[in-house]
Amino acid sequence: PFWRSWFGGLLIYGSLITHFALALMSLYRRSSLSMPRWELAQLVLGLAIVPLLAGHVAATWGGRVLMGFDPNYNFALNTILSSPWLSIKQLALMIIAWIHAVIGLHFFLRLFETYRRLAIHLYPVVIISPLLVIFSLGRVGLELDVWSGESVAPSSPSSYVGAEPSYLEGTPLNELFHHGVLVVFFLLLSITLVARLIRARYQQTHGNVIVSHLNGRNLKGSPGQTILEIMRLHSVPHASLCGGRGRCTTCRVRVGAGAEQLHKPSRLEAFALNRIGAAPNVRLACQTRPLHPLQISPLVPADLGIKNSLRKGGVSGEEREVVAMFVDLRGSSGISEHHLPYDVLFILNQFFLEMTDALVHSHGHYAQFEGDGLLALYGLERGLKVGCQDALRGALDMQTRMNQLNEKLSGELKEPLKFGIGIHCGQAIVGSMGPPSSPNFSAIGDCINAAARLESMSKELSCIMVVSDDVIRQAGLDFSEFGSQTVSLRGKRQSVMIYAIKNPLDINLPTKEFSAL
Repeated sequence: PFWRSWFGGLLIYGSLITHFALALMSLYRRSSLSMPRWELAQLVLGLAIVPLLAGHVAATWGGRVLMGFDPNYNFALNTILSSPWLSIKQLALMIIAWIHAVIGLHFFLRLFETYRRLAIHLYPVVIISPLLVIFSLGRVGLELDVWSGESVAPSSPSSYVGAEPSYLEGTPLNELFHHGVLVVFFLLLSITLVARLIRARYQQTHGNVIVSHLNGRNLKGSPGQTILEIMRLHSVPHASLCGGRGRCTTCRVRVGAGAEQLHKPSRLEAFALNRIGAAPNVRLACQTRPLHPLQISPLVPADLGIKNSLRKGGVSGEEREVVAMFVDLRGSSGISEHHLPYDVLFILNQFFLEMTDALVHSHGHYAQFEGDGLLALYGLERGLKVGCQDALRGALDMQTRMNQLNEKLSGELKEPLKFGIGIHCGQAIVGSMGPPSSPNFSAIGDCINAAARLESMSKELSCIMVVSDDVIRQAGLDFSEFGSQTVSLRGKRQSVMIYAIKNPLDINLPTKEFSAL
């Protein structure tokens, strides 16, 4: 009674029509039909449901509404099972609808850890459920004695007692309704496909969009296509676990040149990006439709598995101007030679404690350490100019703390501790990077490498600190008293002007200006 009421009918047929309309809308919105096989299978199977279901709907709903004929389950099953063609069609409909639903549920739920943990236990349910339905249909056929050749019309209202089984899809009105459903289906599908062709021709006549990929290829697309569609069109592998629906963030890319000309993220895209704390220049390839040339760098491996889809790791950040400072403890191998391991650990801990305290007091950010050295970043919150000033002030504080530490450990060390400092500034990618198990906030880029080279050069120049002229100019200071020199750094084509400072405490910083900042 519920499903035969107007409300139940609205739920059933309203959901069918809505689902079909959303499928056509999704098909139209696709600028390219290049898609993963599972996604293509789901689309084709979903569209196949409508023509397979049309005859059954025409016979049941159409018979009840158009002819006042109200078949029940007994009559419907008797009619279906007594006809080989209807049996095969009903079986195909059931299997196709089941596979279509399972594909959709699986590729949506697999983004959730609980489902991934329980998925292995759900496989039997997926396989057994349609088998149980097939067996139950067979049992009903035996119970109704459908295949004995002596089938009797099931007990039913007098309106259809003695009706032939062919009635279910055989009367003129039902056939007319059946054919009408098929005509509307294929007409709407054809209109959608033709609309896609018209849009494609229109886009081709209104220019192209060039997407410069990190792999060096320039991918040509049309305005209105998503970045993901453009890459699929050119067979460029790219991660997209949710199939380009904006449910995951595995298709995210870092946008370089052209980012300022992109439209703002939609609510769906903004929600997904905010969930992972993405940088402003990170966008979802499946949701971003460029109208102008742009450069992109994928942030997730193309062959990413579902187990790692939501784990943080790799390189994810934004391009910024920063000040990089490398600090390295000299002669650590000699310390290890004359001290027990625990004593060496104590000395190193004291050294890193003093250096990190100096960073905190000078607005520096501790990024990473390797053995007996560390990388510090300045200018993340206070800008490049102030960051350069902070870095120099941090170097002075480090030297002061190093002198104090040597006095404290004078009875344990044969020689005072020494260190080297290299400071450079420029563009770098700043963000979360490293292995998924222990990511950290750090930076990579040419200026980071240059700062490391300057620190190494302090050994050759027999000084404590080597700072580039770019840092001094940004800080607005005059270092002419130290004398500049031009050097070549490994990995850099252009020479760099530097200042070699034997003792950072010799630097005369404008205290009032710096303290005000």
